[in-house]
Amino acid sequence: MFSGIVAALGSITKLTPRNDGASTVRLTIDGGGLDMSDVSLGDSIACGGVCLTVVEHDDRTFGVDVSPETLSCTVGLSVPGPVNLEKALRLADRLGGHLVSGHVDGVGEVLRFDPVGDNRLLSVRAPQELARYIARKGSVCVNGVSLTTNTVDGAEFSINLIPHTLERTTLGALTPGDPVNLEIDLIARYVERMLNVPGGAD
Repeated sequence: MFSGIVAALGSITKLTPRNDGASTVRLTIDGGGLDMSDVSLGDSIACGGVCLTVVEHDDRTFGVDVSPETLSCTVGLSVPGPVNLEKALRLADRLGGHLVSGHVDGVGEVLRFDPVGDNRLLSVRAPQELARYIARKGSVCVNGVSLTTNTVDGAEFSINLIPHTLERTTLGALTPGDPVNLEIDLIARYVERMLNVPGGAD
């Protein structure tokens, strides 16, 4: 479980096909200053909003294996480049963002990325099947970053990005047409399930 508060802006430096017969790819990631002192093999690190398992590491870099399924339903992991990083939450950690599982629900498209003073107005079109989970002033995770929506219109939503977010995450480099990983609010999923299962909301 994660909070969507990016701890470091890392970089995918190498992609190595694995000889496992399943087209798995090992990513070597420079942590970009991420504290690796308490990272162990088997730990989870969110990479661009995708929960991945550490299979090797040193004091600066770590490796994760990515399956073809994950590569097919997410973006940002198939080429070298910057990536938002967050280690899994501990029970005593502050929840500065919102509960994030690291399981991408779909890929959205950036419609606008307009300057508003020092900020940016980010407008994204979500897949239609995710639209009902996105609410005005609700939470959504974009490329692993916990954000609050300003407006929602059908499958489109807008977000105001402050300079800190623009500087410390990959979101500052977005342009219209870019795909982004989206994870909707976990609580919305459970509420829908409770309402649609007979006796679930009793």
